[in-house]
Amino acid sequence: MSGHIGSMSREPLAVLAAGLICAGVVYISIAPALAQQPPDFSSGRAAWVSVGGEWTPLPDSGATVKQDPAHRYVPNNTGGQPTFRIADTSNPNLTQLAKDSLKQANDDVLTGKPMWSRSARCWATGPAFWLTPVQPMFFVQTPEQVLILAQHDNDVRRIYLNQPHSENPKPTWYGESVGHYEGDTLVVDTIGFNDKTLIDNFRTPHSDKLHTIERIRLVEDGKFLEIEILMDDPAVFLKPLHVTKRSRRVEATLPEWRCAAGEMNNPFTDGADPLPTAEKPDF
Repeated sequence: MSGHIGSMSREPLAVLAAGLICAGVVYISIAPALAQQPPDFSSGRAAWVSVGGEWTPLPDSGATVKQDPAHRYVPNNTGGQPTFRIADTSNPNLTQLAKDSLKQANDDVLTGKPMWSRSARCWATGPAFWLTPVQPMFFVQTPEQVLILAQHDNDVRRIYLNQPHSENPKPTWYGESVGHYEGDTLVVDTIGFNDKTLIDNFRTPHSDKLHTIERIRLVEDGKFLEIEILMDDPAVFLKPLHVTKRSRRVEATLPEWRCAAGEMNNPFTDGADPLPTAEKPDF
């Protein structure tokens, strides 16, 4: 699936014109359209922290994965004993492959396996990048590319501006992202994911055919970063997801982060996944 999402595109419309009437003749002077500067997502040492940990579906979206109503979810810092998410596998938008994968994850939780978030365990987050809790992310913008730096494990997403996709991108953790600005919005088209990351914090899988289109912009006078995403993967969803998410602005600088420096330094090493170790290059 390709193309732009919804009706959020904004083109500069301002045109300066002046009329002069002389001897019954009207002269019109047209000034060039005012150029709109790209949004500055890093202005004033801004960093961005996810608000909540789930996608909000838009009206035309396929059903997103939600908590199984038979099991109460208790997040951190709410006064009760926190629990891990358990997905509702009766979701009609999921393929059997997705349901089987989620059932296995649910069974792991119900048998007492600690299913810590991927970011806590030093794994790349893939499409769930925007849902990373607590840890801020930072932007670096140049005319050629945009870098999004995640504090957790110092992950880096690279968005190459104003160029097409490679003919045959090699599968990677964050895929191959190409983007361009449309007024106040950065539009990012990504293909070439591997199948080792997740769609959300319910551990919804995806295949290497996943295709995402993100629209990123500042809202509410720059207090929030709003991300709108179209996610299409016929191996997992019967109807593509069209969702939105917000991150709040904080003032911060990017520190050095030693997530996978050794199991003794990470309290989340017991349980579902070992710390990631590359035995050979991906390509």
